[in-house]
Amino acid sequence: MSITWSAYKRARRRSRQAWAILGLAAVTLAAGLSWFFTTGQFDAAGPWVSGPSEAPVFNPAWMKPITGIEAVPAEKASAALAQLEVKGRASQEDYERTAFGQAWLDADRNGCDTRNDILRRDLSSVEFTSGSSCRVAAGEFQEPYTGAHVTFRRGQDTSAEVQIDHIVALADAWQKGAKQLTVQQRQRLANDPLNLIAADGPENVKKGAGDAATWLPPNKNFQCHYVARQISVKAAYKLWVTQSEKDAMMRVLSSCPDQQTIYSAR
Repeated sequence: MSITWSAYKRARRRSRQAWAILGLAAVTLAAGLSWFFTTGQFDAAGPWVSGPSEAPVFNPAWMKPITGIEAVPAEKASAALAQLEVKGRASQEDYERTAFGQAWLDADRNGCDTRNDILRRDLSSVEFTSGSSCRVAAGEFQEPYTGAHVTFRRGQDTSAEVQIDHIVALADAWQKGAKQLTVQQRQRLANDPLNLIAADGPENVKKGAGDAATWLPPNKNFQCHYVARQISVKAAYKLWVTQSEKDAMMRVLSSCPDQQTIYSAR
């Protein structure tokens, strides 16, 4: 079968157009997959959840400051993130909670243990157990991770509904520099109000020892503060980040480029 020159050129043009369309589709698919396996999986996990955009750190009326190894730089969180060292995770095999000292010490020596300090700081309408000015018996708050209104009641079956979360999980900290800290420095890290927040128990269990690359608060209003607080803790205790963790933090901060580090309580 013969074909004219003009028909041949039209066929070549259609072929090039088809390949261009296929190429564009491939690029779009690759970009979509990249998005999903980074921040997209968090967005696809459920509907938008609204709630608080920040959480308290320090109350000078009854708390005393705990200082880190270094001062948190008073600058944009993205600038502080750029200064953190990027390395791979160290082994977790030798991690033990006891490496960070006894849980919930009275680290700031204000007469109350750390857990009750954080409950008192984060809850409203606080009630204390009979005869105590430290031991929190009840309270309520709009929980920052989920955005839900949560009521706390001390009790064998109810206390775990509100947990005190280490914003930078201790196991994560161990794998990213805390192993090289002294026992006293690790103890400060574990009890530093900058690194502690009252949180929904089930959601805290979901987080586990995850970093920003594997878990972010479902309340998206809180994600910028959360990431800035993780960066601030890591700056204060000379901890590093992994590349995937840094990338996840940068994606969050891209939506709030003016977000500052959390340094007012240092």
